[in-house]
Amino acid sequence: MHTTPMTTADLADEHGDHLRVCDVQFTSYGAVQSFAGPIRTVSCHDDNALLHELLRTRGEGCVAVVDGGASLRTALLGDVMAARARDNGWAGVIVHGAVRDSADLAGMDLGIQAVGTNPRKSGKAGTGAVDVPVSFGGVTFTPGEILHADHDGVVLLPSV
Repeated sequence: MHTTPMTTADLADEHGDHLRVCDVQFTSYGAVQSFAGPIRTVSCHDDNALLHELLRTRGEGCVAVVDGGASLRTALLGDVMAARARDNGWAGVIVHGAVRDSADLAGMDLGIQAVGTNPRKSGKAGTGAVDVPVSFGGVTFTPGEILHADHDGVVLLPSV
């Protein structure tokens, strides 16, 4: 299911206070600056094994929302995983944490937003959870909800 991205500012005008706006100030790292899709989630801290597994599956236009606890200690996404996400049809990845290989990510045809960068690899123990509600920036991201992201922010459409 591919969702056509709309600007977050237009969505804010249309939905007002019903639009859920994430307060985290993300930086865009991918070549796709505006993206949207149903959410799949990963909750992990300094360990990206579960995200590796998720991005190996068909994305079908979904956006992976990764709650890394805003840790900048290790990168949860790099060029190899981002290429896998792109090739498997993911619309984008939101990382509440760090990414690496940012120069390579900049040329990748994928939406990628993160808090920052760090060259250090993350752990691979497989701790965390997939497709559970995750909360940061004043909003809860529930699998299946529709997310829109661009230079102005990350928003969730109101529940119907």
